[in-house]
Amino acid sequence: MNQEIEIECKNLLTEIEYQRLLDYFELTNLEPTLQINHYFETPDFALKQKGSALRIRAKQNHYTLTLKQPFQDGLLETHDSLLENQVRLWLNNKPIFTPHVGIQLEKIGIKLNQLKYGGALETARIEVYYHESLVVLDKSRYNGTVDYELEVESDQRSKAESTMDHLIERLALTRKETPNKIERFYRTLDL
Repeated sequence: MNQEIEIECKNLLTEIEYQRLLDYFELTNLEPTLQINHYFETPDFALKQKGSALRIRAKQNHYTLTLKQPFQDGLLETHDSLLENQVRLWLNNKPIFTPHVGIQLEKIGIKLNQLKYGGALETARIEVYYHESLVVLDKSRYNGTVDYELEVESDQRSKAESTMDHLIERLALTRKETPNKIERFYRTLDL
């Protein structure tokens, strides 16, 4: 499917809290899945102004272009698969039209020639199902920064929030304001 609704809750973690979650789920010996997000934006941050974000995710030799847009109580994600040579064009500021993301970009008034490559964020990801939700533990590296994040994804906002609340209370985690990865990435460029 080329579009889906993503409903998730996020919470930044300290390294100690991250380790506490790994221990709780007995995941300390699990090898994380590595993924690299390559981010794109216009020079005047037109995507951000529309509450949107654009990335190419490289994961296990597969490349997916994804546009995230606000939608009801989640995000509408539109995807296109890319070949490695197409990814190189994007990374060299020569984005190509794709059938699904391209149409969505046109609908919100973003032209391909406005988009610029911003850089990459590498994530080591571990996932586990818990309380009817997908619990995601991320350790991300970007622009000299390392951060840790807990994400809870579900088919309903109330389920995701309930699972997040449960984990925060049970493991004595500190609730933190948690901007999305692309926002955290671009903030480090402003330093």
